[in-house]
Amino acid sequence: MIFRQLFDPQSSTYSYLLADPATREAVLIDPVFEQAQRDAALIAELDLKLGWVLETHVHADHVTGAWLLKQKLGNRIALSGLSGAEGADRSLAQGARLSFGARNLEARATPGHTNGCVTYVLDDQSMAFTGDAVLIRGCGRTDFQQGDARRLFRAVRAQVFSLPLDCLLYPAHDYRGLTASSVGEERRFNPRLGDHVLEDDFVGYMRNLGLPHPKRIDVAVPANLRCGRPEDGAPPPAEPGWAPLTYTFAGIWEVQPGWVEENLRAAQIVDVREAAEFDGPLGRLPGACLIPLGTLAQRAGELVRDRPIVAVCRSGARSAQATVILRKAGFEQVANLAGGMLRWRAQGCVVEGGKD
Repeated sequence: MIFRQLFDPQSSTYSYLLADPATREAVLIDPVFEQAQRDAALIAELDLKLGWVLETHVHADHVTGAWLLKQKLGNRIALSGLSGAEGADRSLAQGARLSFGARNLEARATPGHTNGCVTYVLDDQSMAFTGDAVLIRGCGRTDFQQGDARRLFRAVRAQVFSLPLDCLLYPAHDYRGLTASSVGEERRFNPRLGDHVLEDDFVGYMRNLGLPHPKRIDVAVPANLRCGRPEDGAPPPAEPGWAPLTYTFAGIWEVQPGWVEENLRAAQIVDVREAAEFDGPLGRLPGACLIPLGTLAQRAGELVRDRPIVAVCRSGARSAQATVILRKAGFEQVANLAGGMLRWRAQGCVVEGGKD
C-alpha cells in the first residue's frame, strides 16, 4: 500500500494519504485548507486518483481542505453522521467501510472529544487513524464542542484498545514531533488512558487540564461544519493565471518548455547558471538574462516587477531555488522552467549559442 504522513506546521495537524498501488485509488484523511495545493501536487506526482477525503471529526484548530480538494480533484467527502456537518457525500455510521481499490477503512465511532469523532481502521488492522480520540501519550480535550470524558474513555477502550497490540496508531495532531505509536504502547504508557487508569481517574484528569480555547475555533468550527466551504460560497482561491503552471510537492511553481518557447517575449528569462555554462554547449534561451544563483538575492532589483519571471538552469534544480529567492524578494509571478536546459534541448526548443 502507498502511505504518506503529511504535516501542517501552523496547526500541528497530520494528514494521511493511503492508496492502492494497483488501481491508484486513494483516500486522504484530515487535510488542511492551506495545504490543499501541496496535497494535490503529491497526488498528481504519484499518479493517484483521490476518491475520498475523510474527516476524523469537526476540527476546532484549522479549516479542513475537503471542500477545496473536491473543487480541484472531484473527490467525495465522508465523515460521521453525528458530526452535524453539511455538504458531505456520505455520512458514516459505526462500522461503515470505505474502499480504495482492493483496500478499505472501517469507521469506528470514538466520541468524547466531539460527538462525531471517528477512528479509521485499515482492513488488516495494522493501522488506525485516531483523530483526536487518542494522541501519542495523550488524548483530545473534552471541555468544549460536545466533549464528554466518560464517553471518550469508554469509546477508546472499546474501539481502539481492542485492536491488536501491534496495530500502529496515527493521530490527527502531535505537538512534540512524534509521528506514530501503537495500541500496545498506549495501553502501557498513556498517562490518561492506559490500562492502569480507571474511568473516574480519567474524568478527574480531564476536568483539570485548564487549557485555553483553540485560537481559530471561531473560524474553524463554522467552516468545518460546511466541510471547509467558505461561508459566502466564494470560488476556490485563484491560481496564477499568467501561464499554465504546475505546483510541485516540493512547493515550486513550474512551467513547461513548450509554453515558454511560444511566449518568450511575455516573460523575463533569468538564467541562474554560471557564465561558463551560459556560454557553454547547452546554449541558452533567446533573450535570457544571466544572473548566477549566488548573486540573485543582491541583483533582484535589476528585474522589473510588472512582467512574469521564468528561472532557468541546467536541470531545474538551481532555478527552483531561484524562484524561492525571488518570491522572498517580493516577486509574485515567478516559475521554474521544468527540466531546465536539458529538457529544453531534448524537446527541440530554440536556443542561442550551444552545440548540436
